Amino acid sequence: MEKEEIKKKYKLKIKKINKHNKLYYEDSSPEISDAEYDFLKKEIIELEKKYSYLNNSKSPSNSVGFKPSKNFEKFKHRVQMLSLSNAFDREDLVNFEKKILNFLNKKIQFDYSVEPKIDGISASLTYINGVLTYGVSRGDGNEGELITSNLKTIKDIPNKISNSNIPKEIEIRGEVFIEKKDFQKINYKFANARNAASGTLRQKDPRETSKIPLKFIAYTYGYTSDEKFKNQSDFLKELKSWGFITSNHNQVIKGIDELVRFHQKFETKRFDLNYDIDGLVYKINNIELQKRLGFTSNAPRWAIAHKFSADHAYSEI
Repeated sequence: MEKEEIKKKYKLKIKKINKHNKLYYEDSSPEISDAEYDFLKKEIIELEKKYSYLNNSKSPSNSVGFKPSKNFEKFKHRVQMLSLSNAFDREDLVNFEKKILNFLNKKIQFDYSVEPKIDGISASLTYINGVLTYGVSRGDGNEGELITSNLKTIKDIPNKISNSNIPKEIEIRGEVFIEKKDFQKINYKFANARNAASGTLRQKDPRETSKIPLKFIAYTYGYTSDEKFKNQSDFLKELKSWGFITSNHNQVIKGIDELVRFHQKFETKRFDLNYDIDGLVYKINNIELQKRLGFTSNAPRWAIAHKFSADHAYSEI
């Protein structure tokens, strides 16, 4: 294939993925499935790896999410709120771990904190002296939409935390979603549960948001004034003590073989959950190691999403 032809093919794919980013993040009305989107993203990244002259600021390897809507005030994240790289098979996990060891330049063993990847909307909650002060969407990873009043309508989100061990300032991150049984009552309005969560959360009037039973599961933090957490699994326990709901399916697992076994087991079990998930998230459990590894331009080096295979997905007609 000629160089100009490759560039043309690449630009068309970039244009296509940005169209779908807008539909997904801004309009809450995606036209393709998550599996189709992931495949398109993978095609772009593989083209960039194969042909070093391909690069675009709007490529999924350089950007996160989509620019915040003009309907809300913008709010800059103190710590970038990035997306995750994807793994689809064992080989992807082996390569992920190799990159970690190469970056650290030493051979060490570590545990993974494993969590379900909920198919919802990411949100950031900043608490100052235990009081919920800012609630923000992910946006483009650098800036999000200030939606504090809407997030305050969610019963799972504490407006005030009285526990004395909470840092003076901390930004707690998690996922806003709708349970399957609740979505069944309103599915005449939305194509799927994720669209329902997104559309509801971004209403201009919080009273409209309050009419839909949104849920929130907390799973990590961004900025904190007190770096006292040693492991991701320890932080999840702290979240529960502060009044947050965390997933009952969180695990600490060592080794890729065990990750793959757990993923295979969970792939069928997921249909019994009361909310939608599209994979599992693996994070290096040791937070000091997370800090040493840091981030690429659009994803943490210490975490990856292991997606479920497309042929295990199903649609309700």
